[in-house]
Amino acid sequence: MQTLTPGLQYIFVIAFAITASAQTAPPTMKAVVIHEYGGPDVLKYEDMPRPAPTEDQILVRVIAAGVNPVDGMIRSGMFAKYEKAVFPAILGADIAGVVDKVGRKITKFKAGDPMFAYASLKTGGGYAEYALTTEREAAPKPKSLTYIEAAAVPVVALTAWQALIDTAKLRAGQTVLIHGGSGGVGTFAIQIARARSAKVIATASTANQDLLKELGADISIDYTKQKFEDVAKDVDVVVDSVGKDTLARSYGVVKKGGFIVTLVARIDQAELDKHGIRGAALSVDPNSDELAEIGKLIDEQKIKVIVSQTFPLSDAIKAQEQVASGHTRGKIVLKVAEEPK
Repeated sequence: MQTLTPGLQYIFVIAFAITASAQTAPPTMKAVVIHEYGGPDVLKYEDMPRPAPTEDQILVRVIAAGVNPVDGMIRSGMFAKYEKAVFPAILGADIAGVVDKVGRKITKFKAGDPMFAYASLKTGGGYAEYALTTEREAAPKPKSLTYIEAAAVPVVALTAWQALIDTAKLRAGQTVLIHGGSGGVGTFAIQIARARSAKVIATASTANQDLLKELGADISIDYTKQKFEDVAKDVDVVVDSVGKDTLARSYGVVKKGGFIVTLVARIDQAELDKHGIRGAALSVDPNSDELAEIGKLIDEQKIKVIVSQTFPLSDAIKAQEQVASGHTRGKIVLKVAEEPK
């Protein structure tokens, strides 16, 4: 048997070591990561270890991820005094993709299933090629939607649903005033209210008046030209996604016994008492049953999804800067991978 020369032995050992290392190295993925709190420039596009699902988790191959104002708030450290991020952190609660692997306790999904989810804000993970979610957070992707459209749904649609249905108990025949009707939450709130046979009054800027009508608003108010309280009187429910002066002026337009839900501020109990109304500040929770119900309404063409812009994952900085402008029509979505055929 021929003996290897010392030189060949050295090459063989090195080659074996490289091969062994490649086999044991964990798989990686591209992700947008923050290593500290700060402005949009702390978002870094880099390689990260691919997560592995525990027994009650779903590993998703992400096709698209929605971008929400809360992403920038988390990035800036606004909530750090309540819950500090574990760095490096991957933002993004809106996920649409294909199930890659499931833990042994998962019964509703299997590899290959199209799905969308509201991953908890505590865990995030959507700005990446792979993300983890749970059955409590996920639902089958609506068949009528692309993955980009599906990624625009979970957080804002659930916020609108929980504000109107769970919190304010909106009923058929009631009148609801929706502030910020052309935004992410507003576009869904108008349509959910219409699906519940409520009368809808919505506010937006001049450029978005046509969108309010397209979505089904009975009365559209251009807040740059008229005061909403001159038009909306004795309403049953207000959904506020603006806060500040808009919220302060809203207490007076609600009829006695009515309800104000604010998404961005604290409720003034003294104002509620003064007008004989009720109110709540809403913090949205993942809910797979409600997400599935919203998906059915979408497939029944009772709700349409508005995506104004898409950006590649590597351009997450531009996407967050656009969302922070406060003038986004519908939603902005990150395209992470090509849509499956």
